[in-house]
Amino acid sequence: MNIFRLAGDMTHLASVLVLLLKIHTIKSCAGVSLKTQELYALVFATRYLDIFVSFYSVYNTLMKLIFLGSSFSIVWYIRHHRIVRRSYDKSQDTFRHHFLLLPCLLLALVINEKFTFREVMWAFSIYLEAVAIIPQLVLLQRTRNIDNLTGQYVVLLGAYRALYILNWIYRYFTEEGFVHWITWIAGIIQTLLYADFFYYYFQSWKNNVKLQLPA
Repeated sequence: MNIFRLAGDMTHLASVLVLLLKIHTIKSCAGVSLKTQELYALVFATRYLDIFVSFYSVYNTLMKLIFLGSSFSIVWYIRHHRIVRRSYDKSQDTFRHHFLLLPCLLLALVINEKFTFREVMWAFSIYLEAVAIIPQLVLLQRTRNIDNLTGQYVVLLGAYRALYILNWIYRYFTEEGFVHWITWIAGIIQTLLYADFFYYYFQSWKNNVKLQLPA
């Protein structure tokens, strides 16, 4: 494992911990999109179908369990926790995330590394992850005022994907035959979706003002 992969994994883990810290400690999910969290739960559930049949390393299995458990626990908190669910603004989180599922599934059926159930589901999870952040970005644009923890959560998610791109570049030049067009293209699209948010986050940090997105 190279430093970019490790840094990407740790950044991804940090994003989850930041969100859990906000929900568990502050007892608030204000500014958090349930739609995005449901999509992420589906991403991990379809990507890690091999968790009980294939073993690669303790690290790999542990990370899979963490992301599976945390994603479903976040959805449970927002939907069912008696205090946290009161802070969820359903009227603002209105992006129709179901419309993302069918195109991703059709794309996975057509473009995959191998036409088996597990490989199609893996491709589906890659395509879905690329666009899963859209409901969250739409929600933040509607609410405009973004608290620090929510802003850090989104930034860490974007940084995780950017670090993975560096990991792919490194592996392309150091590992013979390392070519994965599906993950590469989906990862680049996913990173580009964060570009606008990154710009305003950097501006708020540089000018030491509260982060606000344009309407």
